[in-house]
Amino acid sequence: MSDSTVSRRRAIALAGVGVAGVAGAAAVGGALVKNAFADEAPSIAGAVPFTGGHQAGIVTPAQDRLHFVAFDVITKDRERLVGLLKDWTAAAARMTAGQDAGEIGAVGGIPEAPPDDTGEALGLPPSGLTITVGFGPTLFRDATGKDRFGIAGQRPAALADLPHFPGDRLEAAISGGDLCVQACANDPQVAVHAIRNLARIGMGVVSVRWSQLGFGRTSSTSTTQATARNLFGFKDGTANLKLEETDRLREHLWVQPGDGPEWMTGGAYLVTRKIRMLVETWDRTSLAEQEAIVGRDKGVGAPLGKTGEFEEPDLAAKGADGELLLATTSHVRLAHPTENGGARLLRRGYNFVDGSDGLGRLNAGLFFIAYQRDPRKQFVPIQRNLSRTDDMNEYLKPVSQALFACPPGVTGPEDHWGRALFA
Repeated sequence: MSDSTVSRRRAIALAGVGVAGVAGAAAVGGALVKNAFADEAPSIAGAVPFTGGHQAGIVTPAQDRLHFVAFDVITKDRERLVGLLKDWTAAAARMTAGQDAGEIGAVGGIPEAPPDDTGEALGLPPSGLTITVGFGPTLFRDATGKDRFGIAGQRPAALADLPHFPGDRLEAAISGGDLCVQACANDPQVAVHAIRNLARIGMGVVSVRWSQLGFGRTSSTSTTQATARNLFGFKDGTANLKLEETDRLREHLWVQPGDGPEWMTGGAYLVTRKIRMLVETWDRTSLAEQEAIVGRDKGVGAPLGKTGEFEEPDLAAKGADGELLLATTSHVRLAHPTENGGARLLRRGYNFVDGSDGLGRLNAGLFFIAYQRDPRKQFVPIQRNLSRTDDMNEYLKPVSQALFACPPGVTGPEDHWGRALFA
C-alpha cells in the first residue's frame, strides 16, 4: 500500500465520526490541514510540496494533464471572498497531499448530508497534483470600473490589460476572468477532481466563466524532461526557461522587490491564450515548408543549419543559395530573445482537442500558458513580433486570452492565497 493511499485513508478514517464529526469539524479539520502540510513528499510521482516561496505548478516539472478554469466573483462581500480563498487554500493543501478536499471527506460524514468531497479521486495517489491561483484585472475593478473589494489601489502596473494583436478572433465568453485556478497532474481524474471540488466550495461566491482541459504538455520546465511535441508534430518549448536556471528565473520569472506592490513579490504573471490550430491545412503542407515556417528540423528539433536540438540558432547563417537559413518570417527567429530585447518566458502549455467544429475538422490546438515577471516587457513585445510577420499565423486562430497575477507561495497552514493582498 502506498504512503499516499495510507494518507488518504487516514484522513477518511479521522473524518468518519458521524454526527460528532460535524460538531467537531474545527478540531479535526485543523489536524488534517496541518497533516496536509506536514506529509508533503518531494516526488513528482507522488505529492508535490504545497508550501514554499513560490506557488507550485509554475516551475514544477510540467505534468501530463491540465484542467484550467477562470471564475467570475459573484459576491459583493469582501469577507466572503477572503473566506473562500482561505477555504480553497486548505482544500488545495489536502488534495495535493492525496487527501480528500473536505475535512469530513467523501464517505465519512452524515448519510443525510452531502459529502464534502465528490469522491472520484478516492484510492488514487496525488499524481503530482499542483494547484496554482491567480487574480485577474477585473478583480481590482470590474467592467464598469467599480472597486468592489477595496483593492483597486493594489493592482500592479504589470497587470495592465493586454492589447489586441493582429489575427486575434477573441471570444469574450472564454476570455478574462476575476480568478483562475490551474490544476496540473499526471492523472486527468485527479486534475478534474481538484477543479470540481474548488468550484463546489466556491458556490455562491464564484461562478465558472470558462474552463479548459489539456493533455500532452507542450513545454518542458526542467532539464530532466524531454521536449514534448505540439499538434503540428514539432518539438515545442526547446528554449524554455527551466527550473534549474535560478539566475534566469530571478531575472525573467519571479517578481522582485520594488517591481510593484509588495504582495506580488515572489509571484509571477500568467498569460493564457487558446489557439486553434488548423491542423488539416497544416497536414497538407510539405515537410520542407513546415520546417521553414518553424525554423527547426521536424525530427530532432535542431534549428535549421544545426544538428542538435539545443544548439543556439544562427540567425545570420545562409544557405548555398545565399538566402538566410532562418527566414525573417520564421517562428524561431521571431521568438528569439535577441529579436525581443532579451525577453524570455516560462511556458507550460498543453494540447487540446475539443471535438469537431461541425464541418468535419478537429477543434484542436494549443492552450498556451506562459509565466513571466512583467508581461509588458515580455509577452506583449514577443507576441506583437510574432503576430505581425510569423508565417505560422496562416495556420493559427487565437480565440481566447487572459491575464492573471499569481501571488507568491503559501508559507504554512496559517497562511492563505491572497492574504497579503487583502490584509
